[in-house]
Amino acid sequence: EVQVVESGGGLVQAGGSLRLSCAGSGFTFDDYTIGWFRQAPGKEREGVSCIRPGDGSTVYADSVKGRFTISSDNAKNTVYLQMSSLKPEDTGIYYCTADLRYCSLSYFYTPDDYDSWGQGTQVTVSS
Repeated sequence: EVQVVESGGGLVQAGGSLRLSCAGSGFTFDDYTIGWFRQAPGKEREGVSCIRPGDGSTVYADSVKGRFTISSDNAKNTVYLQMSSLKPEDTGIYYCTADLRYCSLSYFYTPDDYDSWGQGTQVTVSS
């Protein structure tokens, strides 16, 4: 069974940094794309970034480019999302998912299609 578990959220002031982790199990890590999504109160889930550990390809949403960095430790089956220069609008619950689709902008289009979601981790950025 494909499982992912997020961790690393918290409360941070604007301009600060956080690193989120997504640990995967039950699947061949290199064959999957790991994606990060976030959901703010009253808003739809939106794509943030994805990575395909097998080839290192990455994609970022325009709203986080230059501030967030996604990486993977394949030996640990873990993907990290390093978030810097955080803004209040980055506040939300951050989820990761694992899927066989390739990492591209289209990975963000239909989050409801994905079956394997973690429980999410709360990120709150105060102004």
